[in-house]
Amino acid sequence: MSIRHGLLALLSGEPRYGYQLRVEFEASTGATWPLNIGQVYTTLARLERDGLVEPGGADDQGRAVYTITGAGRRELERWFGTPVAQTDRPRDELAIKIAMAVASGVDVTEVIQAQRVVTMRGLQELTRAKREAAGGFAQRLVLDSLIFKAEAEQRWLDHCEAVSKEKS
Repeated sequence: MSIRHGLLALLSGEPRYGYQLRVEFEASTGATWPLNIGQVYTTLARLERDGLVEPGGADDQGRAVYTITGAGRRELERWFGTPVAQTDRPRDELAIKIAMAVASGVDVTEVIQAQRVVTMRGLQELTRAKREAAGGFAQRLVLDSLIFKAEAEQRWLDHCEAVSKEKS
């Protein structure tokens, strides 16, 4: 996902101002993708340049409000209708790290154990965040996804450790 599409999705509901978009973007992503306000306004400027949003005047407190255009709605529909391909995801740094440990003769078990501790700590933090989440359904879905990924990483680390013991 891009910030661009996230902001379009938020604007599809109703017009919003920059800071409001920042807060709602972070809440919708379970606070896993923090934005600075400069990113929001830079993205809004590009969306406006591309004809996907337009300034919609100001709210009662004088803040510039943006609205999505017809072209913006079509872009959002296209984005939602396009599945995320496996190749669109960033490279897996952990898999590369463990492969390099094997290739360079480093003690793979130590690398796996160190990662396991960090992954478990992250899993505990995510579980706690989910329990305390007040952001609603969207936030819970993001946190569930991160929890499932951390659990899968733990299983994969178990697999790596078992395979490395077989090779020894």
